[in-house]
Amino acid sequence: MLEFLKQPWPWYVAGPLIGLTVPVLLIIGNKSFGISSSLRHICASCIPANIPFFKYDWKKEIWNLVFVFGIFLGGMIAINVLSNPEPIHINPKLAKELAGYGINNYNNLVPEDIMNWSVLFTLKGFILMVGGGFLVGFGTRYAGGCTSGHAIMGLSNLQLPSLIATICFMIGGFIMANLILPFILSL
Repeated sequence: MLEFLKQPWPWYVAGPLIGLTVPVLLIIGNKSFGISSSLRHICASCIPANIPFFKYDWKKEIWNLVFVFGIFLGGMIAINVLSNPEPIHINPKLAKELAGYGINNYNNLVPEDIMNWSVLFTLKGFILMVGGGFLVGFGTRYAGGCTSGHAIMGLSNLQLPSLIATICFMIGGFIMANLILPFILSL
C-alpha cells in the first residue's frame, strides 16, 4: 500500500478529492475553503486586540487553524513516510534549459540549487524567497483570498469576483513563469 501512495496520484483521483473538500466543508460546518485567513487568525490570537484589523472573535475560526495544521502534518508525513527516494525525472529539454540557469539537482521537488539557506543571502535567492513571499502575501490580501480559496471554493459557488481573481492568477502565473522567472534565474 505504501508503494502505491509513493507514486504521484493521477489528476482524475487527486482533482475530485480536492473538489470534494468544498461540499464536505459546506455540509458539515457551513465553512469556506481557504488558507490565507489563517495568518490573520494566528496574529489575532497573539497580538493585543488594540489593532482594529485583529479585533474580532478569532476563536470562532479555530477550525481553520486546525485545518492548516492538518495540511502541515500531512505534508510532514508525505515527506518523511511517503516520499519517493528516486530523483525527479524531468524532460531532457527542460533539464537543458534549467542547466542554463544553474539548476542541476533534481533530488527533491524543490530544486536545492535555488531554494536553500546559502542561496537566500544572494540577490537571486532574496528576490525569489523574500520578495516572492511578500508579493504572494500582499496579493492574497489585495485579492481577498488565495488561489485555493478563489479557484476551488469561489468558482464552485459561482462567484464572479473569484472568476476574475482566478483569471488574474492564471495570467500572472503565465507572465511570471515565462517572462519574469527566467530573468531572475539568469541573475
